[in-house]
Amino acid sequence: MSVTAQSEQPARPDAPRRLSTVKTLMRLMPFAREAMPRIYLGMVAALVASLVALAIPQVLQWLVDGPLSAGDPDQIWPAVIIVLALGILEAIMIALRRWFVLTPGTKIEARMRNALYARLQDLPVAFHDRWPSGQLLSRAVSDLGMIRRWLSFGLVLLVVNLVTIIVGIAILISMNWFLGLIFLVCSSPLWVVGFTFEGKYSEVSRRSQDQAGDLATAVEESVHGIRVLKAFGRGKYALNQFAAQAESLRGTEIEKARLDAGIWRWLLLVPDIALALCLVLGVWLASQDLLTVGELVAFFATATVLRWPVESIGFLLAFTLDARTATDRYFDIMDEVNEITDPENPVTIDEPKGKLHFDGVHFRYQDSPERFGDLLDGIDLTLEPGETMALVGLTGSGKSTMTALTTRLYDVTGGTVRLDGVDVRDLTREELRTHIAMAFEDATLFSASVRDNVLLGRPELAGGGPEADAVLDEALAIAQAGFVRDLPDGVDTKVGEEGMSLSGGQRQRLALARAVAANPAVLVLDDPLSALDVDTEALVEAALRKILASTTALIVAHRPSTVMLADRVALLEAGRITAVGRHSELLATSDHYRFVISSLEEDEKERRAERLDTTELTVITAEMIAEHDSASSRKEDDR
Repeated sequence: MSVTAQSEQPARPDAPRRLSTVKTLMRLMPFAREAMPRIYLGMVAALVASLVALAIPQVLQWLVDGPLSAGDPDQIWPAVIIVLALGILEAIMIALRRWFVLTPGTKIEARMRNALYARLQDLPVAFHDRWPSGQLLSRAVSDLGMIRRWLSFGLVLLVVNLVTIIVGIAILISMNWFLGLIFLVCSSPLWVVGFTFEGKYSEVSRRSQDQAGDLATAVEESVHGIRVLKAFGRGKYALNQFAAQAESLRGTEIEKARLDAGIWRWLLLVPDIALALCLVLGVWLASQDLLTVGELVAFFATATVLRWPVESIGFLLAFTLDARTATDRYFDIMDEVNEITDPENPVTIDEPKGKLHFDGVHFRYQDSPERFGDLLDGIDLTLEPGETMALVGLTGSGKSTMTALTTRLYDVTGGTVRLDGVDVRDLTREELRTHIAMAFEDATLFSASVRDNVLLGRPELAGGGPEADAVLDEALAIAQAGFVRDLPDGVDTKVGEEGMSLSGGQRQRLALARAVAANPAVLVLDDPLSALDVDTEALVEAALRKILASTTALIVAHRPSTVMLADRVALLEAGRITAVGRHSELLATSDHYRFVISSLEEDEKERRAERLDTTELTVITAEMIAEHDSASSRKEDDR
């Protein structure tokens, strides 16, 4: 198990940007289109609030140059009431802005998250082999949360504050063109600083969010592998690796904070310098009677109103770049090319017979170096309806990969796999996977009831009923999974995450029951009995013979006892099927088959020896306990 996880997806922080920030964020529009009317209304409400705030200095100018200069106290109260009314209106508009944008953001987030999950379900296994789960999790949670907050808050304030700055500067110039131009010229360096900031911050932001995904992967792997870490005493090692990753993320976050602090320095310093120059010049103009006191007060009151919009630009720009990075990461998944898709004109098999044919099948993994040949190099094999075929070969020969091709978990890179004469690529994936069911050696269960796990492949039985109970009982009986009746809530007991509350053998039996309950035309079993003890395995195999009598089955065999279930055996060697026949025939004619079987028998002997050692230990322990209890009883009698 890899304790540390480094993301290997193609899109990395140092990858060239394909789109500008605006074009990238515009890609959110299909998800946000229905919610945009309310967001626009939120912008309007926020803009009205800003314009009301800019109107208050105009009232102050009239107040200073009018009633206060004339010494008319009767005119002061109307001005005060007007300012109070404008303040209340501004507060109402701010409240409306929040009300308008709150709900749409959550709907957009939910829509995007559902689309992402649907995409993850649709993408092939090869994609999930390459992408760490923590990277996917961080995109589904933190990145979408970032986008929601930006749409509801950052976008609205960015647009409104930019408009407010433009309108405010126009008002300043209209009050006094000289002071207004000075304020504008002094503030212009902010745009240069902002442009430079965007290039640096976007790179660091992407690195930070990718590192956060790597950290999530490390946590996920450590939690799932906690038994291994504890068993080998590697908890401290895992902690050190995690701490190193966390420290790397901390360094990146500090770098982000430094960039943020750098632009904030300019955003705070430049407006103060502009106001100081305007103050000196404004006082001089007022002393020369070129500017009234009321105009000077209104000018600085307006500049004060503009201070927050100007200062917020740095924060909102950083927020926007974070949202852009989150959008890029989201579309890393959505833009992933899915090469395993349904055909435009799918074929349907109404009454599947279960004939499975591999015709010149070639396969190689995407990341396989060119210097290596195909893992499967021209497989030719036919399973007749109702036939049970055992697939044997040395470890790494491609047995599990071959079984995965039947349900298009991977697609062949050459040749065809046919079901009843139809290329499996001509069927929809949903139909194909109703005709062919699989049980894997690594049995995975979901955090759901035993019933839901076993009937996963029969959605029409989800509502329960007599038929569902009959199918469930039969599948559990064949898989020798009667232990579920002894669970606290029987078949309605909810198993833990990945079924880790059950033993390996119990999980495998439920996974086998799940495949049997699907009632497929072809049953593909990838060594689903490896975790069972010898006695239970014998019972399961005896029960399987009944269902295999009428079902086509391809079984990856890692034990001689599994081979005995088959009508015929196929030997996989060097990427090809080199021999097909009955077990006795291959023993007599194939040296390599005898070598493979002897290897399986050695493994079987070791496993049985381990089983006997465990049994003997149990017997000895029981005898010691009995002897101890007997001695205790004698002592009590002597007393």
